[in-house]
Parts: sequence; C-alpha cells; structure tokens
Amino acid sequence: MTKVRNSGNGKKNNGILRLRLVLERLQKGLFLAKKRRESYSSQEMVPKDVKEGHFAVIASDDYVKRRFVIPITYLRHPSFLRLLERAAEEYGFDHEGALMIPCRPSELEWMLEEQIGSQDGADWTSCKTMVESC
Repeated sequence: MTKVRNSGNGKKNNGILRLRLVLERLQKGLFLAKKRRESYSSQEMVPKDVKEGHFAVIASDDYVKRRFVIPITYLRHPSFLRLLERAAEEYGFDHEGALMIPCRPSELEWMLEEQIGSQDGADWTSCKTMVESC
C-alpha cells in the first residue's frame, strides 16, 4: 500500500508541477500581451507627425477645419492663451485628440507665421486683434 501511495503522490506532484508550469506560461503570456497592448495604445494616442514638445490643434470656423502641430512654447503667449480660453468656453477640454480652437485656419496660420518670423520669438502683440476676430 505504501508503494501505491508513493506512486500516487508522484503522479500528484507531477500534476502540480505541470499545473505550475502552465500557470507560469499563462502569466508570462498575459503579461507580454498587456505590455504589447499598452505600447500599442500609447503609440495610437500620439500621431507620428506630433513630435516631442509639440501638440496638435484644429482651427475651425463654420466651414473650414485645419490641423496644426504647434510647439509647446507657444503656450506662454497671452494671445494663444486667449484662444485656448475661448476654446474652453466653446468646446471644453474633455475630449481626446487634437484641441479644437474657434479661429479661422488662415488667421491661426498668420499668427503662427508672425510668431516664427519674430526676432526673439516672443512678440505676439500684433496678433491681439487677430485673436479677438477669430
């Protein structure tokens, strides 16, 4: 009888070992799948054309929408901040994707060109009237 119990225990131990191996493989597989899913979703959240230090906005009037990729440094400019305040009032910020700005695309483009063209990169005073007209 003792031998039968030992052989039964051996089969039982083998079964437990196999179960452990299966569980470990399953855990590894689930962990890797989770990592892949996380890396995939983080890549999906930011389009390739939005480089580090930039963000996307969509300038939109009633008829035309256009997407812009803008450096984060523009967030310091009072004129652009006023546009963001107007966007918050009109659209809110509780959505995914590019930020909607209530401004004609041509006017936002003009503002951005003025910013890029300025000597020190900080003079947006000439944009004040354009922001108010957007």
